Amino acid sequence: MSPRFSPSPPHAPARISWMLALPKLGVVLLVLAVISLLWLLHRNDQEEQKASLIGDVLWLEQNLRFHLSGNEGQLQQLALDIGNQEGRGNIFRLRGLHLLKTLPELARLNLMDERGQAIDTLPVLSATPSKPEYIEMFEQAKALGRPSYGRPSLGPEGPRQTLLVPIFSQNRSAGFLLAEFDLQIMLRDQVPWWFAEKYRVRMIDDSGIEYAAKSKVAGTPSLNYLLPLDPPGYGMGLEVTAYRSADITAQRILAVAIVGLALGVLWSLWAIRRLIRSRLAVEAALRQEHAFRQSMEDSLTAGMRARDLQGKIIYVNPAFCRMTGFSAEDLIGHLPPMPYWDPEEIEETMALNRAVLSGNAPSDGFEINFRRKDGSPFRALIYESPLIDGNGEHTGWMGSVLDVTEKRRAEELARQQQEKLQFTSRLVTMGEMASTLAHELNQPLAAIASYATGCANRLESDHWQAEEIRAALDKLSKQAQRAGEIIRRVQDFVRKSEPKLQSCCLEDVIGDSLALVEADARQHGINIEYLRSEPLPPVLADRVMIEQVLINLFRNAMDAMAATEAPLRRITVRTWLQGSEAVVAVADQGCGLPPETAQRLFEAFYTTKPDGMGIGLSICRSIIEFHRGRLWYEPNTRSLSGQGTVFAFTLPEEIHAHPQSPSGR
Repeated sequence: MSPRFSPSPPHAPARISWMLALPKLGVVLLVLAVISLLWLLHRNDQEEQKASLIGDVLWLEQNLRFHLSGNEGQLQQLALDIGNQEGRGNIFRLRGLHLLKTLPELARLNLMDERGQAIDTLPVLSATPSKPEYIEMFEQAKALGRPSYGRPSLGPEGPRQTLLVPIFSQNRSAGFLLAEFDLQIMLRDQVPWWFAEKYRVRMIDDSGIEYAAKSKVAGTPSLNYLLPLDPPGYGMGLEVTAYRSADITAQRILAVAIVGLALGVLWSLWAIRRLIRSRLAVEAALRQEHAFRQSMEDSLTAGMRARDLQGKIIYVNPAFCRMTGFSAEDLIGHLPPMPYWDPEEIEETMALNRAVLSGNAPSDGFEINFRRKDGSPFRALIYESPLIDGNGEHTGWMGSVLDVTEKRRAEELARQQQEKLQFTSRLVTMGEMASTLAHELNQPLAAIASYATGCANRLESDHWQAEEIRAALDKLSKQAQRAGEIIRRVQDFVRKSEPKLQSCCLEDVIGDSLALVEADARQHGINIEYLRSEPLPPVLADRVMIEQVLINLFRNAMDAMAATEAPLRRITVRTWLQGSEAVVAVADQGCGLPPETAQRLFEAFYTTKPDGMGIGLSICRSIIEFHRGRLWYEPNTRSLSGQGTVFAFTLPEEIHAHPQSPSGR
């Protein structure tokens, strides 16, 4: 047998030719990489140069600041000495000459009185500045009582910066020291040689006027940094400029990049060979994966159906084909209406289809009737979700279809069994109450017989009046109505019918239920108290089913008080409105329930009575839940005996009640 080969896809040569173009692409990418690398290195070099520039500028600014602070401190000490001694002229000359020798940038030093008039000047032959030149500085120093810098100036003697230091004697102003500094000399002495080898330093103001500069470099400026100089202030700042230097680092990097580029081209050619071999292996793995996914789809029991945005079927799995009886060829490409739709429900199905295509499909799924190709019906549960392609775009809808025909048939059978069980429970309850109801009926029947005999006797006598006969007949009629009402309640309670939800008054239902158990309660010496806190709104309920719940709770309460003392035998029925729900609570003063019993109260066939069936409370809970309500138990904290139980249930108001259909219980 000859081996079987899987044919290559028709577009495989195009892919291979595309992969053969990888060397060219690799060369282009490498060239781009070299350019990017050079740019990054240049950028990193600029960042490093800028960081170094900022650090050096901050160092220089701090050095100048410390130097100015030192000069200011020496002048303040001189002013302090002048103010504390009598011969201030001698001290000024002696100490001032010393400062002129030790501070090269100190060009002139003046001693002034408190009015700003010059007293003495060093050097002796230098000119004394006029008052308008330092009037602003003079007023500021006089007002603040501390040294004050003046504005820088460019004069015939060079760039100058003035400093006015106040002199105090016995806490009173005694004059001023006016110092003038040569900015060019200061910059020359304070900027070190290594700094001048790297940068050009200038002192400028905010208008860009240069006052002093120092530099030993040449070339093209690359970076500059301006830092405010305070003191002295007034817009003075340090501008430091860095210059480019010749370097062959870029050429070396370029050479290395070219060699790497050549190696990359060789590697890309070798990679093509490896890529082609790996591609063949990937194609084989893809075929295996496709076969595996196909087997998974074939083994699914849930039907899968994909449709585009217009509702056209684009995919069905084998399970869906088996479910409907149609083949994939019959369904793919088909637009609504679909061949498996139920002809009797075309309009309803079309409305659901439009809701799905508009994005309004129920999130919890929906049920619908379908028909197989042979015409047999089945019930389908469908979950619809958006179909998203590999690019993240919404291209249609994916539906998961489940055949729930047998499940719904089983639920319907369970519902019928539940109804039979409820009916049996009502019959058992009436059987237990039969003797009490018979005794209750005997009273109106005996009264009827007595009134009838009395009327007959009066009619046989010669002395009778119509009013007497009419009164006796009225009483007879009332007793007959009483007997008929008892029989009606019993018949309504034990009749077998489908659940019928209708608007009813809950208080009337409670009253009829109490009438059925009232005689039994009197026989056991139990008092029933009905407390209404407020009128209850109508509820949507099956009257007989709610009566069954109430009678079961009443009889359980009576059984629980069998051992309770006679004065404490009391059943309290309370009703109130809680939000949109009516609440009914039945409380007894019986023996209570232990915790282990309370946990199993609502389990089917669990009972604490020797002759009980254990289905009463379970049926009660299912009835209340069918009406969208709740049934629960809690201890009776208001009991006079210190024990007892409370069973309460809720029913929603008619406008808020949406009970499920009987088949959905």
